[in-house]
Amino acid sequence: MPLAALVDRPLREVSPTVSFDSILFDDAEDGSEIETPAEPSCFGDLHLDQILASLTAGREEYELMPFFYRPLHEVEAIRYRHHVLHDIEQEGVLESVRRFAQGMHQMRAHLARARKLYYQYQKQRWFLEAVAVYCDEVRSFRERLAMQDLGSRGFMGLRDYLASYTESQSFTALVAQTVALTDKLGRVRYAIHIKGNHVRVSKYEGEPDISARVEQTFAKFKQGAVKDYRLKFREHAEMNHVEAQILDLVALLHPETFAELDAFCTTHSHRYLDDTIGRFDREVQFYLAYLEYIEPLRSSGLAFSYPRVSERSKEVCASDAFDLALASKLVREDGPVVCNDFYLTDPERILVVTGPNQGGKTTFARMFGQLHYLASLGLPVPGSDAEVVLPDRLFTHFEREEDLQTLRGKFEDELVRIHEILEQATGDSILIMNESFGSTTLRDALLVGAEVMKQIIELDVLCVFVTFVDELASLSESTVSMMSTVVPDDPAVRTYHVVRRSADGLAYAAAIAEKYALTYESLRRRVAR
Repeated sequence: MPLAALVDRPLREVSPTVSFDSILFDDAEDGSEIETPAEPSCFGDLHLDQILASLTAGREEYELMPFFYRPLHEVEAIRYRHHVLHDIEQEGVLESVRRFAQGMHQMRAHLARARKLYYQYQKQRWFLEAVAVYCDEVRSFRERLAMQDLGSRGFMGLRDYLASYTESQSFTALVAQTVALTDKLGRVRYAIHIKGNHVRVSKYEGEPDISARVEQTFAKFKQGAVKDYRLKFREHAEMNHVEAQILDLVALLHPETFAELDAFCTTHSHRYLDDTIGRFDREVQFYLAYLEYIEPLRSSGLAFSYPRVSERSKEVCASDAFDLALASKLVREDGPVVCNDFYLTDPERILVVTGPNQGGKTTFARMFGQLHYLASLGLPVPGSDAEVVLPDRLFTHFEREEDLQTLRGKFEDELVRIHEILEQATGDSILIMNESFGSTTLRDALLVGAEVMKQIIELDVLCVFVTFVDELASLSESTVSMMSTVVPDDPAVRTYHVVRRSADGLAYAAAIAEKYALTYESLRRRVAR
């Protein structure tokens, strides 16, 4: 059963003076409606879907997708997560959280096993074991967390909550019942008498251990190492029908103990798990998943930083930033990762990126979008330093294949999509445009691109516009020209660095040359024939 389903049903009894509800959301952002958001439309274009698929792999039980689908819009909510992450990145806190998470995972594994089993008493014993694990893990987590030097409101609130909860009447009673019942079951002793096909179960009356006597009798005949002919019992979680009938007879011999087991399971069935602790167990995986995803990149020397965020200022910048999805792939393949810088100061709003094809322009655009989206989740972003704005929406306008169902041509479809985006965008939005209007002529692309940019400027939207139309880079004081560069002595070799530079007028020529196989590489291959 998914963890999200478990935390819907528990009860809690904790002092109302302890204020802690969520390790993800503070008072500035209410996380109560995060169960059903759809994947943002920008995810595919920015490769955020690839990042999310990788970092949540193996954590399906926590249903983390909704947390990543909901960006924050309050600076204070971002700071709340930053402070929590600073605590988690302490070795002692991280180890404590991981051990707690492993224990809770084991608890759910016991519950899952209990649900799959058929025989009543075996199901109940696994349920009791799950509750015992829960009690032990909560108490241990409280003790470990109390020894840590915490600085975030999130973890300090959790620490106080655990102290109050573990001393509450409901929890102490649960622990006492669990320990007492486990001890009683551990003291159950019985004897089995087997004669032919008949099996009789009786109370244990101190009968001697016959197996020990048999081994002692035959020990004198043992000569060196010999083959072991003893029957080995197979370990199965499920009892067979004979074992189940024996257990039923044992229950008849110890009616009070097994009646207590039945009453315990009836009383605490799925109601022992505190809702706040269950919610923490799920939510903290949001942080753990991301930190584990970026750890190999950090180890390879790539920098991550906590960005400075603003709800209003549109002066944004980043140093040593990179495309997180691409970097993850390159690090696994031992490939080099190219980092880039950018900045916008008033009244600049639009980065117009030109340059040769396959030069890193689209990667730069994705990097800009990823950085702002990850920052809006309150996570460390790729780069040694970053200052960003929190957008209300992040829109993307990337080149699409023609869709026969729409009965529209490629250029018409681009116009329809950008029209829909501009109708929804506000001055607090961010727009990433990649190779837009590349399916038409230079004249039309310039005409439409200029008109679209005028509307973007009027809306005061932050924008990255990857284009082959160099004239758009100097349209107004709101635009900044950036170019993907090549090796000066060999223009066919890309550096993948995107720098502030005036457009050189070669972007469209390079696009035409590549389209008609007139590039340097194409001509060299043809001559070589």
